[in-house]
Amino acid sequence: MLLRVLLAAVAGVALAGASEPLAWTWLTLPSVAVLLLCVRGLAPRTAWLPSLTFGIAFFFVLQVWMRAVGTDAWIGLSALEAAFFVPLGLAFSVVGRSRWWPLWAAVCWVAVETVRGSWPFSGMPWGRLSYGVVDSVWAEGLPWYGFTGVSFLLALSGTVLAWLVADRPAARVGVPVVLVLAALTITPNVLTWDPRTEGSATVAAVQGDVPGSGDDLVAVHREVTRNHVEATVALAADVRSGAAPALDFVLWPENSTAVDPFRDTQVNTGIERAVTAIGVPVLVGAMVDAPESHQVLNQGIVWDPRTGPGDRYTKRWPVPFGEYIPWREVVFKENLGQLRQIGRDMLSGTRPSPLVVGGIQVADAICFDVAYDEGLHTQIRNGAQLVTVQTSNAMFIRTHQIEQQYAITRLRALETGRAVAVAATNGLTGVIDPRGRVLAEADPRTTSAVVHEVGLSSRVTPAVWLGVWPGRVAVVLAVLLTLALGPLRGRVPYARRARPIRGSQA
Repeated sequence: MLLRVLLAAVAGVALAGASEPLAWTWLTLPSVAVLLLCVRGLAPRTAWLPSLTFGIAFFFVLQVWMRAVGTDAWIGLSALEAAFFVPLGLAFSVVGRSRWWPLWAAVCWVAVETVRGSWPFSGMPWGRLSYGVVDSVWAEGLPWYGFTGVSFLLALSGTVLAWLVADRPAARVGVPVVLVLAALTITPNVLTWDPRTEGSATVAAVQGDVPGSGDDLVAVHREVTRNHVEATVALAADVRSGAAPALDFVLWPENSTAVDPFRDTQVNTGIERAVTAIGVPVLVGAMVDAPESHQVLNQGIVWDPRTGPGDRYTKRWPVPFGEYIPWREVVFKENLGQLRQIGRDMLSGTRPSPLVVGGIQVADAICFDVAYDEGLHTQIRNGAQLVTVQTSNAMFIRTHQIEQQYAITRLRALETGRAVAVAATNGLTGVIDPRGRVLAEADPRTTSAVVHEVGLSSRVTPAVWLGVWPGRVAVVLAVLLTLALGPLRGRVPYARRARPIRGSQA
């Protein structure tokens, strides 16, 4: 058992290496395979231990950037996410009694990934296998299979690798299975998704920068807003002189104003000055006071040079214990510890339709929203032609969180078949094409404006059309499999039955 636990820990660390900053996607397959081999042959009462160890090693390394919030936040979040590997280990032990265990183990992996990304509260999708495929052979499968489908393909490839090692199937069985997996992986690279652009738009993403240390936006929020105003005014001068092309709209990041622009005269005047100068709509990221004094809205506001503020998108998935406190009045009434810093609870948005920015249908996502499928899928199915991401990663500017989120954003462009414009307060800001390729990018910790022309598309990818249903189907199937296979206690997990040696005595 000690050897199993140690190997599982190594595999968990290796899986973290599939994501940024290493982005070694190939580590995914042996990591999943080693976990399966570590659980192989164990009864459910002990199978959870190597699996939990794997989860602890994986999440504590992957999410080490949470230490920027606090060591307690890093430990709490990583421990919560790792706990989901307990039921995964139990499920592996149970489905291993089936002849088709590599297939069912992959289904269980995706099922747990789906539940973890949506529960408790809004869940935490960070750590999906498919989030580590940027610039790899698996990435082109995203518009066809979606994030859930690519995670399943990776998990199945890993479980088949474990099957080849553990059961050593005959070539007539093993070779066709490997060929099918190879075909599912390679085919999307040959038959790449065509977004079929219909027209184009020239977009500017403004990165104002955060003065001082760069990681404390709240302390210098007025300077941050001023930076975005001045950068936009300077961009307007470049457009008038011909140094920059005419624009369709400008994108500002989340927290480009950390106070309500409708109530703060200084901020309102600054935004009006910038919008008037540039002469096109600006999608402003603002913290807006809610009707209740203890609540706040994190919004993207379309600010038109003629009609003023109009269409809005409200962040759909605020971070629990980071942007709001669940059960504040019941459990956390005293706001113990660092929770005192969360003075107001951020409300969740529900908008299903895209914003209209300068006549363009835009699907917006604010910060961690980009990691969730449903919000962007719904807006795109309702006609969005372009995706924007407004983010404020200032707190994590010295960590690899910004690279991990940027990789997810690039993959989201592939999955949706849409160009994506990203505006961050001080990194990373850029424009990405529907193939996930970076067209233009600003250096972190600079005041910059990234300008690029992008195509507009109305074609819906199979992944967006399917939406969240593949994950839900996996959850139902995993539950049914576990219930159906649970009573079969007499079967030997994963391995073929041992044959008695001829001539031996019973």
